[in-house]
Amino acid sequence: MDTLDTLCGLLNQAGRERYGMEAVSQLEHALQCARLAELEGRAPALIAAALLHDIGHLVGAGDEGLAEQGVDARHEQIAAVWLRRHFGPTVVEPVRLHVDAKRFLCQSEPAYWASLSDASKTSLEVQGGTFREAEAATFIAQPHAADAVLLRRWDDLAKVPNLATPDISHYRPLLASLLQP
Repeated sequence: MDTLDTLCGLLNQAGRERYGMEAVSQLEHALQCARLAELEGRAPALIAAALLHDIGHLVGAGDEGLAEQGVDARHEQIAAVWLRRHFGPTVVEPVRLHVDAKRFLCQSEPAYWASLSDASKTSLEVQGGTFREAEAATFIAQPHAADAVLLRRWDDLAKVPNLATPDISHYRPLLASLLQP
């Protein structure tokens, strides 16, 4: 099975499960996130990152319910390791940094925390909580951090039950164009 078949298969099969405590599936969440990036006219790599940002929840044994048990499954790190075999840093790094982007936004925008879903608030606590000021400054100075913040904002919005989006096949050519040999 090739990389695209594996990615699309993970999203289409394992991704049909509910997304933690959210009212959408992993697949719905991924497609909504990618669609938001696409509607903003973002670069193909960032659209791919939006689509694949939670793939770490789906590879391996899965991590359903761990945040509610107080365990950080480090899905962003699992995703980055997995994706790095197939994509460059413009796809991988926003994915790797999207959890820290949430921690950054909680520190830099005081109203941001209140806008988070209950599930995102729960996961934030096990992911280390809000950054301190120095941590936030270090985070945002990294390459790809600004893209991770954009991704995080789409992540927060991509939780609408029954929202019509293109299916995974719509993004397959985009993913194919970004694959590294």
